[in-house]
Order: sequence, then structure tokens, then C-alpha cells
Amino acid sequence: MQKVSYTTVLTLAYQSLGVVYGDLSTSPLYVYKTTFSGKLSLHEDDEEIFGVLSFIFWTFTLIALCKYVFIVMLADDNGEGGTFALYSLLCRHARLSILPNQEITDEKLSEYVTEGTTDTWQSSALKLFFNKHPRFRKGLLVFVLFGTCMAIGDGVLTPAISVLSAVSGIKLKFTELHDNYVVIISCVLLVGLFSLQHHGTHRVAFMFAPIVTAWLLCISGIGIYNIFHWNRRIFHALSPVYMLKFLRSTGVEGWVSFAGVVLSITGVEAMFANLGHFSPLSIKMAFTLLVYPSLVISYMGEAAFLSKHHEDIQRSFYKAIPEAVFWPVFIIATFASVVGSQAVISATFSIISQCCALKCFPRVKIVHTSSKIYGQIYIPEVNWMLMCLCLAVTIGLRDTNMMGHAYGLAVTAVMFVTTCLMALVMIIVWKKRILNAVAFLMLFGSIELIYISASISKIPEGGWIPVVLSLIFMGVMYIWNYGTMMKHQFDVENKVSINRIVCLGPSLGMVRVPGIGLVYANLVTGIPPVFGHFVTNLPAFHKVLIFVCVKSVQVPHVSGKERFLISRVGPKECGMFRCIVRYGYKDLQQETCNFENILVSSILQFVETEEECPLEPITGCSSADAEARYAPDHTFVDSNDEENMETSLSKDESLRILEAKESGVTYILGHSHAKAKKSSSFFKKVAIDVVYAFLRKNCREPDVLNVPHTSLFEVGMIYYV
Repeated sequence: MQKVSYTTVLTLAYQSLGVVYGDLSTSPLYVYKTTFSGKLSLHEDDEEIFGVLSFIFWTFTLIALCKYVFIVMLADDNGEGGTFALYSLLCRHARLSILPNQEITDEKLSEYVTEGTTDTWQSSALKLFFNKHPRFRKGLLVFVLFGTCMAIGDGVLTPAISVLSAVSGIKLKFTELHDNYVVIISCVLLVGLFSLQHHGTHRVAFMFAPIVTAWLLCISGIGIYNIFHWNRRIFHALSPVYMLKFLRSTGVEGWVSFAGVVLSITGVEAMFANLGHFSPLSIKMAFTLLVYPSLVISYMGEAAFLSKHHEDIQRSFYKAIPEAVFWPVFIIATFASVVGSQAVISATFSIISQCCALKCFPRVKIVHTSSKIYGQIYIPEVNWMLMCLCLAVTIGLRDTNMMGHAYGLAVTAVMFVTTCLMALVMIIVWKKRILNAVAFLMLFGSIELIYISASISKIPEGGWIPVVLSLIFMGVMYIWNYGTMMKHQFDVENKVSINRIVCLGPSLGMVRVPGIGLVYANLVTGIPPVFGHFVTNLPAFHKVLIFVCVKSVQVPHVSGKERFLISRVGPKECGMFRCIVRYGYKDLQQETCNFENILVSSILQFVETEEECPLEPITGCSSADAEARYAPDHTFVDSNDEENMETSLSKDESLRILEAKESGVTYILGHSHAKAKKSSSFFKKVAIDVVYAFLRKNCREPDVLNVPHTSLFEVGMIYYV
């Protein structure tokens, strides 16, 4: 393994401050304000304040430091983190994937690694359970989608609450300023933030780390000042005893206030989700050396100030800032809130992109904004949708307390999904004893469930927002996934045999025209029904026919050398081939180079080496559909002299392919429209005929690689599910 220098690690740690920790670092703007809202504000003596600080400290330590830094970040998927990374690990090790077109050959990818240790009886039993009960596999997918939808809700709420909390500090200096003006200023900043997204974060990324660094140094310095100036006894609040005293004195009201305490760990999921952009060591170093101590000192300093200023409980953060440095800190706080919002928006783009790759979200336009920094993308439709939702939340609620209640539920739900998936990873991937996984689940899951229960109690006060958003997104994702799977099932059940095409040729008067035809299909074996529909109505196709299947696999990335998989369809005289184009769930599904030339070159290499190397047929296919798969970058052994005749024949075929390319390349794209059967239930008819049809009509066209519109031929077809 290549060693990384300390300078590189420190540089990455510094850069991670602006991308990873912007959201987490701005939490002090609203934690105490939200926690002491409602009835708990009547108990503003030192014991309550000490108790809240104790809960913040131990929650921050157990969840952020112990769970994420020490445990969860070890479960990376080839360097990638996040909810989908954990799900991908489980899919590969326990074969839980419900993605179509998954094959044994995909397991030969370099990133498709599994642990070398043998299964334990616990891991074997769990795998067997999922294999015997497909409903639980689907349930796991729904559970992952639930966490994903809550993370998208986080992308809506973070910019709103961060920017509004930062801007509201101006009212301390301009007390006569009406709330409407604060909302207007916040909306202007939000519109500006989303309007700049198309430029890409790389253009302003150099500003992010210095802003967050300055912010952390400011709040830690102010925290130290407040501790020594107002109450040095605040260190006693780190004792867990104050948590018990807090619960004893506040009862149900204290439990409800947990919805505000949990806001102290907003953004910790970003540490894991952004693992692919930085090294684990750099993220851990930035957190333990700067972020963790700075935030703890900030919370302690604010609590020390509150212990002497009970009346300022709803304005505690800005009130705790010394007068001499108020305006510099206010400016830095505003910039820091924008930086934190940027990180969550970028993460939302990444999540939507992964959902599209896994067939769980309608196709959207994905723009790569940086040629140097991998993973920086921009999705126009999602960007403007997030902006409208953020503006609606800001204008509709106009209160950071209500936003905090909504924010807390979204954050805790995502964390709980991660905890459950980690417990499964421990058993299935790491081969740990089930007791270790149960202990992990009981310790961290119970803490998160307590916070979820407190956040649920706030549903009437703003907590309904992430619930409604997640239900809408889950409905869209599930219906899109269901419709896509039904289409694939129809294609599999109605695929056409090559023998049938050959037999029907004379009766239909079928002719072969010059050129190459690229037929885009969703099948990795057999001939798609849309092609049978095409030749039945127009009995002519090209002399060289290539069936192209673009698919996603359960790995983060697929290298260029492993992307294409070539095979022959039918006998040689038919001149038919298949090309499977494989992408990882974090790959951008587009080719910047000339796809036609690469494809033809791969076909030629396949033809020339086909006789030189024995190729194994794909398992699970009928004899009529059996195909030999070939990776064009593999090295083959030279043939013997006895095979010169076959080599000459392959050269003749290569010349025919080159002549066909000179005649032109035509892209044949099928448009299948789904309709529910008359016997279907009312809900299925609504889902397929209304929702799925609307999504298909308004989403982007299917992924076809650099197709010139002048060479595109579209074929329509209706199928019933």
C-alpha cells in the first residue's frame, strides 16, 4: 500500500474543513435557542443549563467521535462512504442487489472485492435468511431509500436554518428591524447561493477552508473568554450526573427538549458521506484536532454566558459575543452558514446521482463541473427544486425554532439508518460475532431512537416537513424503481430468440442494409422485444448489428479498462454483437471520448482474438442465447500456424465491419410505454398510468452515449404490467 506523507494528510485535513465540516460547525448558531424553546424556557436556572450542556457534550462525544470516527468510517466501500456505500457492501457480500442485469462476470471487477475470511454461522444464517425472503430484500431497499430521502430533506432544511440563523443576528444591532426584512435578506442569500451552483464548487473551494477555520477559531476563542469571564464552574457540567439531575427536574419537558440537543450533531453524517473526496485519516485528524475541541469549547462558553444571563436564552449566541468583535464574527458566521449549506447541497447532488444509477430516481441531467476534482457535479433540476423548497420553508416558517424541530428529525433518521446498516455490515462483511453487532445497535441505536422520539413529538411544530418531503421522495423513488423493474421483467419474458429472427427473415422479406446499427437495450442476454417489434414492422436492419446495454453495478467506480464487455450474438454470418457498458454507482454515466470509435475498435479486437482464446459462455442462459464475454483489454496468446485459415476469415470480417462503419452508424433507441392491466388494482393503475407515466414523460431521455440526433432512430412500444 502506498504511503501518504504527513504533509499530504495535513493538506487534506485542512481542505476537508470547508467541504465536510461547514454544516457541523454552524450548529452553535441555533442549538441552545431551539433546546430552550417552549416550556423548558421556564426552567432557566444553572442546573438546567448544566444538564443541557452535559447532554450536548456526551451526545457529541458518543455519536460523532466514538460511532462515526472510530467505527463507521472503517466501513468504506473502496474508499467511498455514505448510506449507499454500506448498502453496496451488503449487496456484494450477501447478494442482496435487486438491480437488473447483474452477472457473475461483474464479480471479476477489480473493485468488486469481498473479505477473504470464511463466513461464520451468523453471517451464513443472515445471508440465507435474505435469500429465502425476497420481501426483506425489498424492505432493506425501502429502508435505505427512507434514509436517503431524509438526507435529501436535510439538504432542504440546512440552507434555510443556517442562513436564517446567521442573518437574524443583525437584529441585535438594529432592534427596530422587522422580521420580514430578515426573511427577505435570507431569501436573497439563498437565491444567490443556488444561482452560483452551476459554476461548481471548485471555483470557490479555496475560500471554504479558510472561512470554516476562521469560524472555528472565532467560536473557540469566544468560548474560552466566556468560560473565564462568566462561569469557570462550567467544566463540572461534563459530568453525566447533570444529565440525571436534568431529567429528574424537567421530566417530560426535558425529554421533548432533546429535539434541540440533537442539532449539535447535525452534519456528522457528512464525515462518512464525503469519505471518497478525502482520506479517512485526514477527516479524523481535522475532527479530533480542531473541530471537536472548538465546538465543545464553544458550547461550554455559551452555557457559561447563559448561566448569568437567563433572559437572553433566545439570543444567546450573538449576545455571548463581546461587543468589540461582534461585526467581524457576524460576517464570518454568515459566510460559514453559506459554506455549510454548500456542502449539503453538493452532497444532495451526489445522492441523487447515485439514486439514478441504481434505478431509484428519474433520469436527470448531470453536469460534471470539474475536470480535475472527481465527484463534483451539478444537477439543474434538483438545484432549482431545492431552491424553491428552501425559499418555501424560509418564508413559510420564518422561525428557526420550528426549522430546528424539522431538522432534528431528518438528522436522527439518517443516523439510525446508518446504525442499522452498520450492524448488518459487522455480521455479513466483517464476520464479527452477532453479540458485537447487537451491542453496537443497542448502544447507539437506543440513543438515536430517544432523539427520534423527541423529534417526533415536535411534528406539529415543524417536524412534519421532513416527514412529508421524505414520503413524497420515497413515493417517487419506489414507483420509478417498480416501473423500471417491471419494464425489465417484460423485456426478459418477451425477449426474441436469434433463431426466430433468422427463420422469419425469408417470410418477411428481410434485407440487410449497409452500415452499423447500435440497438440500445436493457438486456445483457438475448434480443430485446423492441427489436423484434422493429423488424416485424420494418423488415430491414444493418449488416453489422450491435446491441448496447448501459448498466450499473454494485461498486463505486469501474475503470475504463473494465468498462466494456464484448460478446457475439448468434452465428458469425449474422454479424451481431453485444456491448455491455458498465458503470459504478458513483460514476458519471457519459463518455467524453468518441464512443463509436472505441466500440468499433473493441469489436475488431474481439473478432481478431476470438479464435485465439477459449471463451466461456455466460451461466444462466439458454443455449440459444448463450454468449461468450470478452474484455477487450485482456492479453491473449498468439495462435498456432494451424489456425491461419480462421485468422484470415476473421480479417475478412474485420474488413466488413470497417466498411459498414464507413457507410454510417445508426442508433436505434426503444421507447417502451408502460400501462397497467385492466385487472390491476386501483392503486397500481394510479402508480403506473399516472405517476410513472408522468415521470417518464418529464424526465431526461435514457442514457445513450454521445448520440448524434441526425443518426437516431426511435421505436415505440407499449407493454402491460
